[in-house]
Amino acid sequence: MTRPHPRQGLPLSDLDVLDRFGDDLRTAGYDSTGVPELLGASAHRALARGELAPALRATGHRSELAVLVRLFLLGTTEEEELVGRALPMTGIAAAIAQGLLERDGRDVRAALDVRPHADDTAEFLLVSDLDSDTRPGPVRADHVLGAGAASITLARAVIREPTGRALDLGTGCGIQALHLSSHARSVVATDTNPRALALAAATARLNDQRWDLRQGPLYDPVAGESFDLIVSNPPFIVGDGERRFAYRDSGVAGDGLCRALVSGVRDHLHPGGTAQLLANWIVSQDSDWRARVGDWVADTGCDAWVVQREIADPAEYVGLWLKDSGEADQGGNDPAVVELTRRWLDYFDREKISGIGMGVITLRRADSDHPQVTLDEITGPDVDVTGPEAAAFLARRAWVVGTGDAELLSTRLSLSAEAVLEMRALAGHRGWTTVLRVLRRTGGPGATLQLDEWGQALLGGCTGDVPLRLQIDLLATAHGLDADALTAAVLPSVRVAVTRGLLHPVPD
Repeated sequence: MTRPHPRQGLPLSDLDVLDRFGDDLRTAGYDSTGVPELLGASAHRALARGELAPALRATGHRSELAVLVRLFLLGTTEEEELVGRALPMTGIAAAIAQGLLERDGRDVRAALDVRPHADDTAEFLLVSDLDSDTRPGPVRADHVLGAGAASITLARAVIREPTGRALDLGTGCGIQALHLSSHARSVVATDTNPRALALAAATARLNDQRWDLRQGPLYDPVAGESFDLIVSNPPFIVGDGERRFAYRDSGVAGDGLCRALVSGVRDHLHPGGTAQLLANWIVSQDSDWRARVGDWVADTGCDAWVVQREIADPAEYVGLWLKDSGEADQGGNDPAVVELTRRWLDYFDREKISGIGMGVITLRRADSDHPQVTLDEITGPDVDVTGPEAAAFLARRAWVVGTGDAELLSTRLSLSAEAVLEMRALAGHRGWTTVLRVLRRTGGPGATLQLDEWGQALLGGCTGDVPLRLQIDLLATAHGLDADALTAAVLPSVRVAVTRGLLHPVPD
């Protein structure tokens, strides 16, 4: 069963109580600097891994800050007197009435998750619901997620350039809107869940930010409006359309919600505007995922970069989301959990779904007759799509597409300082024979290129000193090759190398 909320209506609706709560947090030093200093480096790292014991030990002295950490980060029940000292301006009664705290016998505990959050430029406070790790058992049907792995992935992937109007579609607790406010002149944030909008409003006020919050599905709340930047971490879970939890289930079967989100994006982007979203998509037994998602983005007419970061086995996928919602906490043999699992996997079998792709979609309205679409599968560690990488990829690809062969041959190119050549060889009667040459830019998503011996020689000589045409002529002369034939052979690899950031044009 879903836990009842301590009061009817939406939480944190009294702005005076919310402001006093913010004052208490600031007075105690409850922020992205004070909390790590209190816990110490080791316990803070353990907390990030979900290990609570070191943090519980570090907060055993029950100072005001320690009590706040125990309440809102560790999920403990605390004595009312100690909590009263930690929240003197808020007050226990007001905090309970506003859904911030709840009684546990004679003591009190947090009813919401309130935690420090930071990026490279600012510190924030984020208000969300307690997850199933902190409060075991199924979460509420209108549960509002906090700073989870998916939301952090999207926040890192967004291109952080100064922009005008921004839209956070499916804002949840408001984490994307927080980051957008650092570089957008105005932010509109939408959600179908009234509780999410209430907690997003609390997040905004605690951080002295102003967002235009609107309720409704997909693009309905912004009908007829356009934006310079759209971001979305939607309820993208692939299933039969049953809506059990607002944060994960869209009510649309399969990957239809993500398709609709992509299909409608161009109508809400200014020319040159960008949209970035997380999505899950069906991987069918009889087709490649690129064909499916490629159709989505092709219909928009936008330039696109789609990166599949992971593909999940159906059983693992179902288990992951049952655990995430807390339903699996009832026990693996619980009849309700077994039945949920059976229905979900039966749906996958009926639809011939062999896997579920997970990734990041970046779209840019270019208004071109021939939009550029790249679909990558990048599953290696430490190669996540980041905002700087996404911006650089779009810029490099646009340069390559707009540069003819003659101009490219007259350009001086320089090999990236981060490029590494990896080679594999097989032993034979005549010694080692190279069978694979891969040029890789460390840390860059999709920054790889397989080379032949001529590509290896050519790119290795790209120092930015002479035009590409002269390099090819010298290479052809040295090896007795036809220069035109060599040019035709190597130019495709050169174009890929520039697109992937392995080669850089050197300005004249």
